This record gives sequence, structure tokens and C-alpha cells, in this order.
Amino acid sequence: MKKVIWLLTILFVGFSYSATQAISAGDHKPAPKEDSEGIQFTDAAWKDILKKAKAEKKVIFLDAYASWCGPCKLLQKNVFTKKAVGEVYNAKFINVKMDMEKGEGPALSQVYPLEAYPTLLFIDSNGKILKKVIGLQTPENLIAIGKSVK
Repeated sequence: MKKVIWLLTILFVGFSYSATQAISAGDHKPAPKEDSEGIQFTDAAWKDILKKAKAEKKVIFLDAYASWCGPCKLLQKNVFTKKAVGEVYNAKFINVKMDMEKGEGPALSQVYPLEAYPTLLFIDSNGKILKKVIGLQTPENLIAIGKSVK
């Protein structure tokens, strides 16, 4: 019995040490450089975003998503991170990601009713919807949509 306890103790300590070493050695891979070159989203309050859009004479790009939405996650991972998408959207829009079920999201969904997730809204500085796009988009489609918004 002592041998079994001793063996379990050694295995546990060894596993704990390995896990600690993996974490401290930086097993977490840094995000690819492309991530930082994609769309840069603001965390500001909605009223401040409207003010900023007015001051900068820019349209607001609102990614209205839900945390459980698969296509929303794909958009975030595979489209918003692309350098070419970021170049268009960062230059032309105030970019906002909003979980429509948390924080300011529920109140905003009363102002901008949604039919599905993801919903991509292009909103002027007065809060008027200029364009509404529903569903997962390719990087190329999202760029074309962004360029079409006046």
C-alpha cells in the first residue's frame, strides 16, 4: 500500500512540475502578427462612439454578436483578423464589437432589432442604419461591403 501511495505521489508531483514548466516556459503561442493587423475594435460606451463618429466624420461598423454563435466566432477568428480587412475598416470606420446579450447590448438591440447573428451594421453618427448585413462573410466580401458604404 505504501508503494502505491508513494508512486501516486511521485506521479502527481511530476505532473504538477511538468504543467508548471510548460506554463512558465511560454507554451502559450503568441498570436500571429496578422491578428494585430486586423480590425481594431473600440471598447468605448455607445454614446462616446457616436460622439467620436461625429467628430471624425466616420461611419460606425457594429459587429452585433452573441457569445454562443458559431458563425460569429468564425468571423472573429478568420475574417476580422486579416490585414486587408483591417486596412479598409480601420481607415474608414469606428469599429465596435458588441455582445448583444451583455452590457449595453440588450439596450442596443432595442434600438437596432436583430433577426440573426452575426448582424453587421453600418451606422452614421446620428445613429441611423446605413447598411445591414446578416451572416458569416468572407474577407473579400467584407472588404467589398465596407468599400460600398458611403
